[in-house]
Amino acid sequence: MSRYQQLAEHTTNLITQGVLRAGERLPSIRDACRAHGVSPITVTQAYYQLESRGLIEARPRSGYFVRARPALQLAEPDMSQPPAGASELQISDFIFRILDSVKDRAVVPLGSSFPSPTLFPLAKLGRFLAHAARHLDPQATISDLPPGNAELRRQLALRYLARGAPVAPDEIVITSGALEGINLCLQAVTRPGDLIAVESPTFYAGLQAAERLGLRVVEIPTHPRDGVSLKALADILQQHPVKACLLMLNFANPSGSLLPDARKKELLALLRRHQVPLIEDDVYSELYFGPQAPLCSKAEDSDGLVMHISSFAKCLAPGYRLGWVAAGRFAGQIQRQKLSTSLATTVPVQIALADYLKHGGYDHRLRQLRRTLAEQEALLVAAVNRHFPPKTRLARPQGGYFLWLELPPTVDALTLHQQALALGISTAPGPIFSAQRAFAHYLRLNFGHPDSPGLEAAVATLGRLATALC
Repeated sequence: MSRYQQLAEHTTNLITQGVLRAGERLPSIRDACRAHGVSPITVTQAYYQLESRGLIEARPRSGYFVRARPALQLAEPDMSQPPAGASELQISDFIFRILDSVKDRAVVPLGSSFPSPTLFPLAKLGRFLAHAARHLDPQATISDLPPGNAELRRQLALRYLARGAPVAPDEIVITSGALEGINLCLQAVTRPGDLIAVESPTFYAGLQAAERLGLRVVEIPTHPRDGVSLKALADILQQHPVKACLLMLNFANPSGSLLPDARKKELLALLRRHQVPLIEDDVYSELYFGPQAPLCSKAEDSDGLVMHISSFAKCLAPGYRLGWVAAGRFAGQIQRQKLSTSLATTVPVQIALADYLKHGGYDHRLRQLRRTLAEQEALLVAAVNRHFPPKTRLARPQGGYFLWLELPPTVDALTLHQQALALGISTAPGPIFSAQRAFAHYLRLNFGHPDSPGLEAAVATLGRLATALC
């Protein structure tokens, strides 16, 4: 943990323990520097993180003050303890039934996998897309076949470079969303019957992809704050013929966990020793609440073992279905897989997004989006504190837009899901995030819908239903 994170954690504890109360002024940056023996930039970064999470507020010419909000009373879930050994997958039908039940636009979208479309510059993107369609070069349908539009890949390479990762444009393969990227990467390095390692809990789409390809999975114990257990993974790699690791290192879905930068380097060194590829689903890393983005795994990928997947679905354009893979040594295989399956990603969309990255002010929009999501996270946490049973636990993410709740053991998340849905509230119950259908009393909630009416009332209803099941 960095110095500013330590200071932010220390100040958070003072607030939650009531030492610093609502309305009280925090030490000035100069005083905090003297008290903790740190630099002004360290204090500034710590205060920025606290402000982005809704714990403190800056008042012009007055300093920083503790915000008037409920104390964060709920404890954090423990590290998961998945069953040892490999699992055959028979979960897609179960996941489909759950997800199909929450598509109604009338429901409060706490179970949604996407933030609100109102958070994105859809009108501006539409203008870029219309321009691309009007001026489309007929030859582009050929020249933009895999690996994809050259200018888009160049813009993505520049964004990697800004994160300290020198990725060549030729290494990037454009895909129809991150899910296609996951499928292509798995196909490149596995065969039916092979074993892959995943987090526990893990994103259900990865389980569905593995099942479709006839793969088995082994689940890695994972903490909702700082990610996978590297010790457990090392043991798994010693004991099992793992062909790939499919992981979310940054603000994982559903837990929100963030693997610290130092442990990312340890993870990559471990996989390098075993020559096991990392397939990283990294669609949330630009939604960080702190002062800087987490380390990009490609920055430490010295031998091309990392297949880094991302998309614009979570940050910019959810309906455009455009993603990519920075594929390392596997770029040629993934390009061939893309050609033999979906052939190409829609060309006007590629051109439009390349132009938007170049001229549309993407980073400015990201800063606005991060501020909004950080504020919404604080509001949803406060609402859960007010309305859920006392023994509820929650993991506070440092980015993304999901809260992972552990309910009292007697509360069945599937029952709660059905009861809430009948009242017009969607949730994402824990069992869809496990090959073993574990996490029976866990729940994922989405805080990315600030425009959703009745959000506070919906959380109150969920809390009442959960309390009745205790």
